[in-house]
Amino acid sequence: MAARGWQPFAFQREVWAAMAAGESGLLHATTGAGKTYAVWLGALIAFLQSSGGRAASPPAPLTVLWITPMRALAADTLRALQGPLAELHAAEPTFDAWSTGARSGDTAASERSAQDKRLPTALVTTPESLSLMLSRADAQAALRSVRLVVVDEWHELLGNKRGVQVQLALARLRRWCPGLCVWGMSATLGNLAQAQHALLGAELGHRPGRLVQGEVPKTLVVDSLLPPRAERFPWAGHLGLTMLPQVIAEIESSSTTLVFTNTRSQSEIWYQALLEARPEWAGTIALHHGSLDREVREWVELGLKNGELRAVVCTSSLDLGVDFLPVERVLQIGSPKGVARLLQRAGRSGHAPGRPSRITLVPTHSIEMVEGAAARAAIAAGQIEARPSPQQPLDVLVQHLVTVALGGGFEPEALYDEVRSTAAYAGLSRESWDWCLAFVRQGGPSLAAYPDYQRAVPGDDGIWRVPDARLARRHRVNIGTIVSDASMPVQYLGGARLGSVEESFAARLKPGECFLFGGRLLELVRIQDMTAWVRRATGRRAAVPRWSGGRMSLSSTLSDAVVQQLALADAGRYDSPELQCLRPLLDIQRQWSALPTPQTLLVETLKTREGWHLFLYPFAGRHVHLGLASLVAWRLARETPRTFSMSFNDYGFELLSATEVDWPAVLPQALVVGDEATLLTEVLDSLNASELAQRRFREIARVAGLIYQGYPGEKRSNKQLQASSSLFWEVFRKYDPANQLLKQAEQELLAHELEIGRLRASLQRMATQQRVWKPLARPTPFSFPLMVELFREQLSNEKVADRIARMVAQLEAAAGGDTPAANAEQVLGTLAFSGAGQPAPPPAARADRRRRRR
Repeated sequence: MAARGWQPFAFQREVWAAMAAGESGLLHATTGAGKTYAVWLGALIAFLQSSGGRAASPPAPLTVLWITPMRALAADTLRALQGPLAELHAAEPTFDAWSTGARSGDTAASERSAQDKRLPTALVTTPESLSLMLSRADAQAALRSVRLVVVDEWHELLGNKRGVQVQLALARLRRWCPGLCVWGMSATLGNLAQAQHALLGAELGHRPGRLVQGEVPKTLVVDSLLPPRAERFPWAGHLGLTMLPQVIAEIESSSTTLVFTNTRSQSEIWYQALLEARPEWAGTIALHHGSLDREVREWVELGLKNGELRAVVCTSSLDLGVDFLPVERVLQIGSPKGVARLLQRAGRSGHAPGRPSRITLVPTHSIEMVEGAAARAAIAAGQIEARPSPQQPLDVLVQHLVTVALGGGFEPEALYDEVRSTAAYAGLSRESWDWCLAFVRQGGPSLAAYPDYQRAVPGDDGIWRVPDARLARRHRVNIGTIVSDASMPVQYLGGARLGSVEESFAARLKPGECFLFGGRLLELVRIQDMTAWVRRATGRRAAVPRWSGGRMSLSSTLSDAVVQQLALADAGRYDSPELQCLRPLLDIQRQWSALPTPQTLLVETLKTREGWHLFLYPFAGRHVHLGLASLVAWRLARETPRTFSMSFNDYGFELLSATEVDWPAVLPQALVVGDEATLLTEVLDSLNASELAQRRFREIARVAGLIYQGYPGEKRSNKQLQASSSLFWEVFRKYDPANQLLKQAEQELLAHELEIGRLRASLQRMATQQRVWKPLARPTPFSFPLMVELFREQLSNEKVADRIARMVAQLEAAAGGDTPAANAEQVLGTLAFSGAGQPAPPPAARADRRRRRR
């Protein structure tokens, strides 16, 4: 540090002192504040002190395990660790014995082979690769010398099953390595105490754990790129690419810009649009998302680090801590959906202490403009989303049991205590534990006759081990909790591999049809050997691939902040640029209806030629609104048989009945909270819960090892995987109804897809709010987008475009003023944009939105 003229920050010195004292802890600081130097240099200082002022000579074969959530981060992290070590080598010759390395899915076979003989002193790895190491027969001998485990980007792992996988691995290492020091590094977390508990587990009960807050002065700018005027009657994606000229101007004004989108489909569209508008930028702008080939992604990342690229259009694939110092600006296309995600992406710019970070929101919908002002207010108030750890996912535990059985075996009582030392399984009952043991021993009562499901059995010495080498190989190649739809490689005829698209998209294409991928217009030649063979194409209309990973919902924190901004507007306070720009829309909403506030629940009713409409605005996110709309429709239809159509977005939902409904008379009873058990039953009954739960079970079955993706190089189609999971689903329901994995599928459906806790909280909040009933003469700015969503489920894009253009013209005429209405051709272009950018809803949601019959 002195060589660079740097002074350590106070939080770095605090981490160094804590590590020297043998304490574990969690370091929480903004992106680019210097967390890596705090923990890595703290480790080196601690090891020097523990060896009497000189580095241990020779050091233990493996001393530091550095866990990173992404393979792409492993190489970058390794370079960050090697830099200080090289200078210390020069100052202290005994450090020459230290070595560093990385082990992940991208590691070359030759390097893995060398590591099998001797592991480096510091190893950068991923949760999956660590679990693979735990499955080695000599795992304890190879890992018992570890003195420090660092979990980087803990906020990214904490809230999902990969974080649970890390918790189980840490529990195993603590048993083998007495005095193990564990440190997590995180940013953008709203529940630090729970995050620390999840990281350190039962260790917090008998060893002190340090929570270090890295308070470093850093300027954060959150602003919005506003259109010349706000459309008073918007629909999802209506701004589309109309913001393109302003985005280009912003890119031109900065040296390097990251343009974030929420879906890979949107990233393809925006990248192509930028190239078409600025063909001279070819080679200086790039595209980056998780479906592109690794070599392409690495080329983009290197170009960013070297400052060779003007802009990169990307997705969450660049959310995490790869250090791109040249990046000055971040543009976010569409809603960030949450405060934590916004802060994470903002931190990609000015990624160094003292440099300002700036993120600019580019709305795709007029009402999204409010989110810019809302996000600033939430950040100023320190309101960031909490990320709770999943509780007792038995599919992960079943996988871990087989992993530990491979890694030297286990004694059930000792492993039960070890597993319960984690935050995720602290409440694991003896009944659930015994079920897991029985499941890995024989697959439960319905699979007991099949040797493939006898994956771990006790020996004469009471130690459980894997009895079959074939089962051991199958388990090792399928370790992990990352589950996605089956993908299909995209490859040029006789040429390079470009990446992968989801099999369901490729299956809909016919030879000769074109699609956009990797910023190229490609023509499908044929699908053979589970590969989409393509050639370059020119000048033809192209489809855009859809991926299943983009179904994000507006977070509670950001939703509440948006309602607070609407309350300011209702009070006549248009203090922010966003509210000022949106004022024409908000004024019409207030004149024709009302604005939602934290104290009121806005309920709008409308009679049209389609029937009787109900619009509610809980501002609880699209997942909760799907559940609420289904629940209300089900309750109403239970009393009197009716047919409902429904639509929903992040702000509210619509119910439409073809027959007359006295909404004020029937709605209060339909919004009753009720007891928790009854609510769960009603929500499941109101949806196509069986289909949704079965899809969830498919993912659980993969993690639990019931079905597997295949060995490296083996081609298994999504249909094969789906058929396998469907068979298990039916067998378990018929012959093993008490199977815990069936129960887990239902629990995950409620918790993750329907956000049942948030749904219940929304019902409770609505019960305390004053209902503001507004019978409408015509659609309002808030109800119009919901009506458009319903049209799009029932009509073709061309017919929807005509209908929207006609309605907007009528509404603008009623609103007065000289705002020009879009024509049908312009509307059609935005529908094409939003249709590609918005992923398809789940099958049950599509069915519910079209027609619900009771």
